[in-house]
Amino acid sequence: MGILDLIKSRNKELEFMFDFDLIQDKSKKVHMKQLAIQTCINMIGQTISQSEFYVKKDKKIVKDDMYYCLNVRPNPNMSASHFWQTVIHKLIYDNECLIIQSDTEDLIIADSFTRIEYALVDDSFKDVTIKDFTYSRTFQMSDVIYLEYSNKKLSTMLDGLYADYGELFGRIIEFQNRKNQIRGLVDVEAITDKSEKGQEKLQNYINKIYKAFSGKSVAIVPQQKGFKLEEMKNTTQLQSVDEVAKVIDGFLDQVAKALGIPIALLHGDMADVEKPTRNYMTFCIDPFLKKIKDELNAKLIDKKDYLAGKKMETKRVSNINMFDVATAVDKLRASGTFNGNELRDALGEERVDDPIMDRYFITKNYQESSEVLKGGEEDET
Repeated sequence: MGILDLIKSRNKELEFMFDFDLIQDKSKKVHMKQLAIQTCINMIGQTISQSEFYVKKDKKIVKDDMYYCLNVRPNPNMSASHFWQTVIHKLIYDNECLIIQSDTEDLIIADSFTRIEYALVDDSFKDVTIKDFTYSRTFQMSDVIYLEYSNKKLSTMLDGLYADYGELFGRIIEFQNRKNQIRGLVDVEAITDKSEKGQEKLQNYINKIYKAFSGKSVAIVPQQKGFKLEEMKNTTQLQSVDEVAKVIDGFLDQVAKALGIPIALLHGDMADVEKPTRNYMTFCIDPFLKKIKDELNAKLIDKKDYLAGKKMETKRVSNINMFDVATAVDKLRASGTFNGNELRDALGEERVDDPIMDRYFITKNYQESSEVLKGGEEDET
């Protein structure tokens, strides 16, 4: 840099040629990190947003204001699907999510808050802010729905991964930008107009030339006296574009593993999709739903009512095709292991009031031989 400083000090008219804004660190590719995180979070959020939340009492679904609030319209500005997607996004990205009930009994997601923790009494939340409104009162833990992901190492792990992958990704992008790049040298004779306006005029002229070369298939530029343009050939062998995709996929796979998402399912592999889907629902989605269900039970259902059989349940999107399991369902029903309504629960369907669905049946091929013979003799008489 000492040589450059010397040249600049002796040739002030060439200062416009040194664009130091172009000399930047290319390693911080934030969009790669955001792409990986948002892809995984959106996948989980979209899956959970298709779930149904309801209160079950005496083995029947209670469809009241709470049911409408949790499944249709939690607040005037959000649909239920958007609401739960936002909850999951904040839960994973911020490691926590606070939901309060307004004076109109709407459920609202807090954008920011301050939690004050205690050892033996309820924690409290103050400075609860929703958009541009901040509550002046303090909320107690028993009055809010507070979800915590309990994975504080996730952000640390992502930052560590990004430090490595981001550096590699940035260098590959930088190399790709230089591939087939038009390079040239401009020789300019002594400039008579050394004013700032004159230098700016010359710089604009040079920019137009290179813009014509880079943006047009055929570009003709008039030769100016005292102005010489020489193009330099770039023969450097660089990585292919596939290298960029490999780095992005590698970072995405690491984030997916941390969240419990099968990599095959994330990339859309269609071979044996049933097993990855089952693992995704069991090890990724079900823990989130269990966390939400436990918190809703603790805050929306009294202890006395819960012990009496009233409780919050969740019905996640089903990956079961009932036609594929029809034979197994028939066997379970015919063997007397389950009744009709219990099987409907397992299939994610509501119970019906028909008394025959609460009865157990055993077909003759599942009965003992003596009972079958006895039944046959009675039929003959």
